[in-house]
Amino acid sequence: MVLRPILKEQRAVNVEIPPFLHETALGLGAGVPYALKVLAGRLAEDPDMGRPSQLPGILTVVVDGEPFDDCPDLAVGYIREPDWIQIRYVSRAAVPERDSDEGDGEEDEQGQEQVRATDPAAGAVAVRQVADAWQRIAGWLRDNAPESSAALRAGAGPAAIAAVEQELGVRIPVELCVLWLLTAGDDGVRDAGCLPGNRALMPLDAVVAEHRWRSEAQAREDTLDADRPDDERTPFWRPTWIPVVSRGVNDSTSGLYLDTETGFLGRWSLYNDDSDDELDTLVTYLEEAADMLDAPTLATRDKPGLVGGALVWRGGLDAARLDRWRPLTDTP
Repeated sequence: MVLRPILKEQRAVNVEIPPFLHETALGLGAGVPYALKVLAGRLAEDPDMGRPSQLPGILTVVVDGEPFDDCPDLAVGYIREPDWIQIRYVSRAAVPERDSDEGDGEEDEQGQEQVRATDPAAGAVAVRQVADAWQRIAGWLRDNAPESSAALRAGAGPAAIAAVEQELGVRIPVELCVLWLLTAGDDGVRDAGCLPGNRALMPLDAVVAEHRWRSEAQAREDTLDADRPDDERTPFWRPTWIPVVSRGVNDSTSGLYLDTETGFLGRWSLYNDDSDDELDTLVTYLEEAADMLDAPTLATRDKPGLVGGALVWRGGLDAARLDRWRPLTDTP
């Protein structure tokens, strides 16, 4: 779809571009903010111009960047209400790679269908909640911890997420899909991630590798357990668990997985030393992290602070940086 940079005066529908998208847009190219404004004008006239995406409740428009200066082709997702539209994300449009004799794009359609949620209403709520929580975290990092902000990877495209789902052999929940669309991992600062405990959001290739390694280890254990009574068997991993957060950027001895059957986060640990039994969903986990950054003096599960330009949580602070760590205080 080619958008011409022309805006009409009359708008039938109010189109909102949230402030947090401006930084994302500028990071993609100087002309992207203007392209979004042009798209907003077109959406006001034709609210249903987008196509259903792999995220329930989200329509996607592909914008040809050629008419705009310094603007790549874009994939833009938006929420459509009767008299209101909000643009939720913008990323580079993925260009599918295929052999010359592959023809009709059926494989791409199947890949996107694989990550559709089964409950559109619940999925739309999850999309909004995860996006809002993560943007609060990312916005705080941008304004207060530039080193940690710079360590966040750009969002993944739908094709990359579909490829992960195919590798894992399990449906990826919509809340994890939208998180990966916003950021595809955290490279950390001195091996420390930006999440409580200095945990790191795992890159997609690490997710696949960790899932494969743990599934293979469980299969070997199942072979050994074949002749043992059920109460003597040692299950420690299920194929429906998706690794999401690791103890550190280069430390996967413990972490958090998303149980696709229950929707709750669980914990794995090589040493069985992680005793926090409080159940979180991905939404509540991200919302609490955002809340602790917004109101650090009220934080209970961990305490955020700064070491230079990096966010460092007290719970995972090493002795070498203890004297440089400065706890956060609430801002008026």
